[in-house]
Amino acid sequence: MSWHDSGAYGGLDVPTPTIDRLAREGMRFTHAFQSTAMCAVTRQQLLTGLDPMRSGAYPQHSFVKAGTLSVFHHLKAAGYRVGLTGKTHFGPASAFPYETVGDPSGGGDDPDLPAVDFEAVTRFVTRDPTEPFFLVVASHNPHVPYTQGDASAFDPARVHVPAYLVDTPVTRRSLTRYYAEITALDGEFARILGIVDAAGVAGNTLVLFTSEQGNAVPFAKWTLYDAGVRTQMIVRWPGEVRAGAITDAMVSYADVVPTLVAAAGGEPLAQTDGMSFLPVLHGRSDTLRTHVYGIHTNLGIIGGEAYPIRSVRNERYKLIRNLLPDAPYRNLLNNTASGDAVYRDWQLAAKAGDAFAAARLAAYEKRPAVELYDIETDPFELHNRAGERALAAVQSGLEAELDRWLLQQGDRGVSAERDAFRYINPELVKRLRLQVPNPGTLPAADADAGRQQPH
Repeated sequence: MSWHDSGAYGGLDVPTPTIDRLAREGMRFTHAFQSTAMCAVTRQQLLTGLDPMRSGAYPQHSFVKAGTLSVFHHLKAAGYRVGLTGKTHFGPASAFPYETVGDPSGGGDDPDLPAVDFEAVTRFVTRDPTEPFFLVVASHNPHVPYTQGDASAFDPARVHVPAYLVDTPVTRRSLTRYYAEITALDGEFARILGIVDAAGVAGNTLVLFTSEQGNAVPFAKWTLYDAGVRTQMIVRWPGEVRAGAITDAMVSYADVVPTLVAAAGGEPLAQTDGMSFLPVLHGRSDTLRTHVYGIHTNLGIIGGEAYPIRSVRNERYKLIRNLLPDAPYRNLLNNTASGDAVYRDWQLAAKAGDAFAAARLAAYEKRPAVELYDIETDPFELHNRAGERALAAVQSGLEAELDRWLLQQGDRGVSAERDAFRYINPELVKRLRLQVPNPGTLPAADADAGRQQPH
């Protein structure tokens, strides 16, 4: 779910009364980010407090390194009952020792099954009033294929098409199905809050909502643009967080675990890439980070070919480094037998003379070595300003900061692509028919976009 698609975050088309209510009752973060826009990678950063390269979970369908600790370890050690209901998409099990709450499949994308087992959630929340609990509710909504909600409630002719997308009939119809699943998500969230209310524990329960990574459209999911890696984040904690608060503090998914552990009274974590934003929640600070970072490994995505990307962003500017700029960018939207309906419609529009469609397709498939965006004036990253003399100091500063982070992470750039499949479940590689590259087809590490990456 892209960060801008709820009423609380300025969305114009889809009603989200529960998300909006939480924003009125808690604190809304305007600058929350994850380091990548892929399911497995994103959720493992959220649950471990480690950035993707350090945990090992940097390609899609990946597992963290053996011995990695997660929020479930930390809160269980603090006396919490820990559980999860809904989507998983992470591993190994030893790194995520939680109680499965309800159907282990979470209903998947089957329209006849609920995405969340609400009866099991009720039993978990009310089972022992003397024991504190921690529960992850991981909905499948919104996620392709769009099977939940009522798309007929939205008129394709009246929806607002975000500026980074090409306005075509198929784009509009796809948005209505996507918005329908957001209403389904909001309805699920309402039921969860209702369970907490009915159990009489709302007054001392911290509720954190996040929209996760961006929608499965070009320039969102599978990219490091803000439409992919920026997220909604709202925290309600009665008596601790002021109702209706808004913060511009920059936070990362890696910061969530340290924050939850601190909120539970635990000691600071020895192994984490995050920092607690508890002072922000308590209103004692309005800042946390000066920069957030991004990593994308295209291998592991259905239809994906080697295309490593790294990024760094401060409050105003973002720098993206494409490590294989001479290669085409491919994933399941533009490199599978069936192709994506939205992407195909863009191609038809371009052939019919739509200059914007042609430009967006070109920008998606062929990217320069460096991209630089002024997010303040260009929020959807449409105008690359890399190389402009007026921003030379900004660009060099961000380049240096990105190099510092890559060194801290042990990120070897292109050569890290050679190791990507070491962290992917081999059964998934087989089942999803993922193409394991021949190492000889990847460039040498010192060819990383003409710039040696730190080792």
